[in-house]
Amino acid sequence: MVELEIDGKKVEVPEGSMVMEAAKRADTYIPHFCYHKKLTIAANCRMCLVEVEKMPKAVPACATPVSAGMIVKTRSEKAVKAQQAVMEFLLINHPLDCPICDQGGECQLQDLAVGYGKSESRYSEEKRVVFHKNVGPLLSLEEMTRCIHCTRCVRFGQEIAGVMELGMLGRGEHSEITSFVGQTVDSELSGNMIDLCPVGAITSKPFRYSARTWELSRRRSVSPHDSVGANLIVQVKNNRVMRVLPLENDAVNECWISDKDRFSYEALNSEERLTRPMIRQGGEWREVDWQTALQYVADSLNGVRAEHGDEAVGVLTSPHSTIEELFLAKSLADGLGTPNIDFRLRQADFARITRGTPWLGTSIASLDNVDRALIIGSDLRRDHPLLAARIRQAARNGARVSFINATADDALVRPATTLAAAPSAWFDTLAAVVRAVATSRGVDAPAGLPEAAVSADGANDTDNVAGKIAASLAAGERAVILLGNGVARHPDLAAIHGLAVWLAEQTGATLGFLPEAANSVGAHLIGVLPGEGGLDAGAMFAQPRKAYVLLGTEPEFDSANPAQALAALRGAELVVSLSPFKHGSDYADVLLPVAPFTETAGTFVNAEGLAQHFTGVVRPLGDTRPAWKVLRVLGNLLDLPGFDYETAEEVAKAALADVQTGERLNNAALSAVAFGGPRQLRPLADGAFERLADVPIYDADPIVRRAPSLHATQAAKRAQAVGLPTALFERLGLQQGEMVRITQDGQEIVVAARHEPELDARVVRLSAATPHAARLGALYGELRVEKA
Repeated sequence: MVELEIDGKKVEVPEGSMVMEAAKRADTYIPHFCYHKKLTIAANCRMCLVEVEKMPKAVPACATPVSAGMIVKTRSEKAVKAQQAVMEFLLINHPLDCPICDQGGECQLQDLAVGYGKSESRYSEEKRVVFHKNVGPLLSLEEMTRCIHCTRCVRFGQEIAGVMELGMLGRGEHSEITSFVGQTVDSELSGNMIDLCPVGAITSKPFRYSARTWELSRRRSVSPHDSVGANLIVQVKNNRVMRVLPLENDAVNECWISDKDRFSYEALNSEERLTRPMIRQGGEWREVDWQTALQYVADSLNGVRAEHGDEAVGVLTSPHSTIEELFLAKSLADGLGTPNIDFRLRQADFARITRGTPWLGTSIASLDNVDRALIIGSDLRRDHPLLAARIRQAARNGARVSFINATADDALVRPATTLAAAPSAWFDTLAAVVRAVATSRGVDAPAGLPEAAVSADGANDTDNVAGKIAASLAAGERAVILLGNGVARHPDLAAIHGLAVWLAEQTGATLGFLPEAANSVGAHLIGVLPGEGGLDAGAMFAQPRKAYVLLGTEPEFDSANPAQALAALRGAELVVSLSPFKHGSDYADVLLPVAPFTETAGTFVNAEGLAQHFTGVVRPLGDTRPAWKVLRVLGNLLDLPGFDYETAEEVAKAALADVQTGERLNNAALSAVAFGGPRQLRPLADGAFERLADVPIYDADPIVRRAPSLHATQAAKRAQAVGLPTALFERLGLQQGEMVRITQDGQEIVVAARHEPELDARVVRLSAATPHAARLGALYGELRVEKA
C-alpha cells in the first residue's frame, strides 16, 4: 500500500493505482470524461488535470501513478485553471442544442460546464459539423457534432464487446467517431455505449424523443432473459416502461447489460399484449371476466380428470417464469394428482439425465479470473452475452479458451482454440480430449470410449487439436469446463456430461453448466420436474395428454420437436395458456392474461444459485393479473390445499424453505452418471446433413420475440435464413439469399440460404424458435437440402 495526501486528506491505496482511484477512496471528485473504471486509460480528454507537488505542470489524474508521500491538489488555482481551459476547448465546437438533446438532464458535459465553463465563448470562428451515421436500429449517431472524442465507445468495443465496430478517423479538429464503411454496429452489448457516452453523441434510437429524463421514475428490477439475472433500473412514465438501464452489481452484471435486456421493453406495451381473459367456444373467441374464465378452467379440468383420470393432465412451464409462479404451478399439478409437470421443453435426453441441479459450478464473478476454459456446445456471445464478456476479460488477462461446437463462429474471445464438429460427433470429439488427458497422466481412459479415427495419410486433425485442448486444461490452475445450451438440448446429454465429469476430475477443473434462462436453476431447485411415474416434457407431446396447462411458454417455439408439440396441443380436449401475449389462438381453448416481469413481484435464481427478488415497476396492463395470483385463485376454485398465500413474499418463502440458494449451491448435488450405453444421435444417411438448431438471441423468450427494434438487427435477420457450409453452398450453385427447400421428418419448408463457411461440412444451421422452424421436427436430426 502507498500513502499519499489529496486535498489535505491522507489516503492509502495499492501500489500502481492512479491518482483518480486514490481520489475516489478519499471521497474527492475529480472531473473527467474519458476515464471509466472498467476501461483502459486513454488520458485524451485532459479534464482531470490536477496539481501534484514538485511537478511543473498539471497532470491527468487518470494516468498518473501514485507514489509514497505524493501531495495532490484538485482544487488549487493551477488545477482549476487547467480544467477550465480544457472545458473551453471542449465547448469550442460543441453545438448549443441542450434543449433538444436527448442527453439533456443527465449529460456529464452539461453538468461540468456549469462548474468549469464560462458564460460566453471567445471563439468566433465557424464551428465544425460532423454528418450523422446510420449504424443500425439500436444506436443513434445522428448528432456526432456533439462528440468530444473521449473514445469510451471505441475502447468498450475493443475491450468488453470484443469487436472494434467504432473507431476514430482524422486528426485534431477533423477527428470523428465512425463505423467501418457501410457497416452497422451489431454487437449484442452495443447499448452500453449509450451509457458510456458522456455527451449526447450516442443515444438510444428506440427511446429517442419519447421522454425527458427528469420525467421518469426509476425502479429496480431483474432481467428475465438469461441466467445471469442482470440487475436493472427500469424507467417509467405514466405507468409505461420507457427505458431500461443497468444497475451496477459487480458480482452479477458489473455495470453492463445486454441489448435484449435493454431494448426488449418495447414488447411490454405492444399491440400483441393480451389484456382480457378469452375463451374459445364454437370456434369463436370471446372476452370474459376473470371469474368466468377461471371457473370455466376449473370445471373443464375436473371434467377431463373425471373422464380420463388425473394423469390425462399435463403442466408445462417456462424457465423464464418466477419462482413463485413455478412453485404454484407445481402445487397445482400435485393438487390435481398429475405427476406430469416439466419446464425443460427444449431438452431431448431425459432417461439418463444428470442428477442434481445443473448450475454454473462457480460464481459469475470468478469467470474473470479463470486461466483455462473449455466451452462445449455454446454460442457463448449470443446465448450468454454477459458471461462472454467475463470470459473475454479472462482471455485478455492471459487465459486460454477452447471451444467445441458445430461451428467455428467467432466468439470474439482471443486467443481461442475452436474444434468444429457435427453434433453427432461431439461425444467422439470430447472423447479425443479425454484420451489425450489419460495418455498425458498415465491413467486408464474410461471404458467404452470410441477409437480415434485416423485418415489415410495417418493424420488425425481432431486428435491433434484435442491434444492441445487437453494440454491447456492440464496446465491451468483455475480451469473451468462449461456445458452450453447445445449440450443441454443434445440427445446424448448424459453421455457428454459423463465425459466432462471425468475430464474435470482428472484436470482439477471446475465443471458447470451455462443455464439457459432466468430460472433454469431455480426450477430445478424447487422440483418443477415430473413426479414418480410422470411424463417429462418430450413424453407429454409424444404421448399426448387430454389437457394441457401452459405457463408462459409457446411450445411451437420452445420445444424440442415443434411439429410434434403442435400436433399434441391441437388434438387435446383442453389447452389453457397463461401468457402476457395473444398467442396460441390456433390450439388453445382459454387465454389468461398474466403479467410480465415488470408488472409482478417475483424471484429469479441465477446461474450461480443467487436468489434475487424484485417487485413490479408498473401496474398490470388492462385486466392482466400476476400469474401467481391467477394460479392461487385457480387452486382455490379447485378446492386444493396450500393455496392461501396473500403475498408473493409468502409464496417465495414457502418455495425456497428447504432449498439451498444464497451465494453458492452445493456442488455435491451434481453427480456423474454412466456414459456407457447406446447413443441417441444416429449416423448420417447418404445425402443428409445434420441440423444445428441454435436459439437466436432475439427469439429466446416471448418478450424478446416481440421487440421490433431487436428484430431489425443483423443478428435477427441472420436467424431467418438457413446457413449452409461452403461445399454444399457451392454444389447447389447458390447465390446469397437464394431459396432452398429443407426437408425433415416428412415436413418441408422453403427458406433463404446463407453461406456460412464456419460451419462443419456436415452441418446445416436452421435456427429454432422462428416461425419457419416451428413447422419442422426435432432440433437435432437429419435434414435434406435442395435448391428451390
